[in-house]
Amino acid sequence: MSLPVLILKSQADRRLKLGHLWIYSNEVDVERSPLKTFEPGQQALVTSHSGKPLGIALMNPNALICGRLISRNEKYPLNKSLLVHRINQSLALRELTFDQPYYRLIFGDADLLPGLVVDRFGDYLVVQIASAGMEVVKDEIVEALVQTLKPKGILLSNDHSARALEALPEYVEVAYGDVPEQVELIENGTRFLAPVRGGQKTGWFYDHRVNRAQLQAYVKGKRVLDVFSYIGGWGVQAAQAGAREVVCVDASEAALDGVERNAVLNGVSERVSTIQGKAIEVMKHLIAQDEHFDVVVLDPPAFIKRRKDQKSGEAAYRHVNELGMRLLGRDGLLVSASCSMHLQRDTLLDIVRGAGRHLDRHAQIIGQGGQGPDHPVHPAIPETDYLKAVFARIYLP
Repeated sequence: MSLPVLILKSQADRRLKLGHLWIYSNEVDVERSPLKTFEPGQQALVTSHSGKPLGIALMNPNALICGRLISRNEKYPLNKSLLVHRINQSLALRELTFDQPYYRLIFGDADLLPGLVVDRFGDYLVVQIASAGMEVVKDEIVEALVQTLKPKGILLSNDHSARALEALPEYVEVAYGDVPEQVELIENGTRFLAPVRGGQKTGWFYDHRVNRAQLQAYVKGKRVLDVFSYIGGWGVQAAQAGAREVVCVDASEAALDGVERNAVLNGVSERVSTIQGKAIEVMKHLIAQDEHFDVVVLDPPAFIKRRKDQKSGEAAYRHVNELGMRLLGRDGLLVSASCSMHLQRDTLLDIVRGAGRHLDRHAQIIGQGGQGPDHPVHPAIPETDYLKAVFARIYLP
């Protein structure tokens, strides 16, 4: 397979040699290898300024990240064979850490498949493609998944905003077999029905699995508020773990319908209720009604999607954390989470500290968490280490 050559500037190969996978457009020697000669999704042989081969990259000449390394051996381009190999490597990690087939099977860069996410729900797979290079080989991706896992169905859930960055169209389609509207999964001993054909992302968020398991140790006999609940990942598991009452808050009526279905599925519906509305407004209303909870879980969407959102995003995190603390009873537990990769862990800790001091309360950090092992961190790419959860006891000193 003859590939066009992408030549880097002098010294621009340092990050790749240290393990990174991304190539920025300003690192390319455009005099010798003009970016305009490459097609989106095309594979290219990457070389150092002196001509030493560095590997094969998937190209998008119109993006700031114009190349993503897919192989460090020029003999192995991205094709079905390499996909099967990478999927088997990823599967081995998940089977090492989980005894049931419910997990994120492929986590993009961290599994050396940049631009590809695959969530497994038993016999069903939901695939998200976020790069032009992966879009080009989507048929091979489906074939490799069928060969490796023999699923009953594969859904391409490609209606997410990340595709706009690569000028890719949005669509949702069944690529193999048949996929129902909802599929079942089991997490921490709790059953859920995930709306893979109309829910958020792939229909479920596996990344907080370990943190939700940690919460179970603190909720028996407690009153729990689950804000930004989606379909009840935190709240229904809290009820299953013995919480005496759980209130789930979400702006989406469909999400709260999911909470109710999942509560029934686990036999805890009499202890789970829902409130539909914008989180801030609902929390303020609960404060005005002098409501208090033993545990408040705050798991909002990413408030900082881009670096330019940093200031306003941090302010939003401070606001919801203060409201959450005001809803806690004596010696309550706050679980403050963030999926914003631009929010540093130390910053979230400082937000919790600052919110407590603003309300003249003391915060004791009793636990911290990140993403589960099915969301491994690529040590050279800090963006893959994005999830944070802080467990804080809040009390009057």
